Amino acid sequence: MKILIKIIIFFHIICIFGNSNIRANEKIKIGLLVPLTGKDKQVGESIIKSIRLAINKIDNSIIEIIPKDTMSNPETTLRSARELSIEGVKVVIGPVFNKNLIYLNEMENMIFLSLTNKIINDQNNIISAGINSISQFNTLSKFQKINKLQKTIILIPKENYMEEIEKGIKYSKIDNKRVYYYDSEPTVLTKQIEKITKYKIRKRNLDDAVKEMEKSNDPNKERKLENLNKKDTLGNLNFDSIIISDFDESLKSIITSLLYTDVSPENIYFLTLNQWFDQSLLKEKNFQPIYFPSINKNNYDTFVENYHKKFDEYPNQLSFLSYDLVGLVYYLIIQNNFVVDKKMFLKKNMFKGKIGIFEVKNNKINHILNFYKVENEEFKKIF
Repeated sequence: MKILIKIIIFFHIICIFGNSNIRANEKIKIGLLVPLTGKDKQVGESIIKSIRLAINKIDNSIIEIIPKDTMSNPETTLRSARELSIEGVKVVIGPVFNKNLIYLNEMENMIFLSLTNKIINDQNNIISAGINSISQFNTLSKFQKINKLQKTIILIPKENYMEEIEKGIKYSKIDNKRVYYYDSEPTVLTKQIEKITKYKIRKRNLDDAVKEMEKSNDPNKERKLENLNKKDTLGNLNFDSIIISDFDESLKSIITSLLYTDVSPENIYFLTLNQWFDQSLLKEKNFQPIYFPSINKNNYDTFVENYHKKFDEYPNQLSFLSYDLVGLVYYLIIQNNFVVDKKMFLKKNMFKGKIGIFEVKNNKINHILNFYKVENEEFKKIF
């Protein structure tokens, strides 16, 4: 028997449940673990403000948010979680940072929706709600199929998030020809990219072709030499697309090295991971087009605008995620007949929020993302 998957838009939930006569004996208590003091308190404050926006939008007094301070400290996080448990809280949004999760497996009767994007396999009561690498590689896989890409190579930096990228490749549907690892040090990086793209071989192919043509008696010798001299290399690449698992200036360094080795987005698909619509990419005309999976840009822009109008400041990216998590928890509790327990996250369910579609199953959350390209100094939606 097929499982019925219900997809409900966030605004639809507001219309149906915000104005309906929901009968429940108790309030829905949702805990919130965020840094309210210390060096990361601005992150926590921004999350609380976004949750206020979500609660106001849902407009149902049955929901009660109970915030507690983590101070970005694992011990404080555990202490605050215990306080929430005493107050009857069973589901918690947070904590924010991965380091604060280490003691929460002691709270077996609670579920924590961490805002981290790290893939968590060994703590049954903690669900990673961030946009993880599996979600991103699954979206890249969809793009592969649409464009019939069969020879994708993946570049991974030797950085502290390398393991997360590897998990994403392993557990996603992505098809790849080969994975390469690279260093961030510029001189080492350039040599590595030269080797990956077989730059010296293609350069030598061109030199040999020029010398051979110069010696030939071909009647079109001058024209052919002129065409050869316009080239930087000669020979086909053994890949049709390249996924660069990097961000910010490191991403730009990789692309610069690729351009140097005569690998261009004009003949090879340049793909990367979620860039959160980095405005600096719009200025890099030589890098375009470049493609990446991401959240829904229109919804994100609207959220930022509304947030700024309300609080006269701009939100962080985690605020956008936390906004959706309130709606997700509310929806799952209703689907579970107002029983708050671990079964809420075990059953297969789908929820369409502002970010995109949340896939919930077996205590895991993945995201069905949109796909964009940077071209002509614009972010353009592909799907």
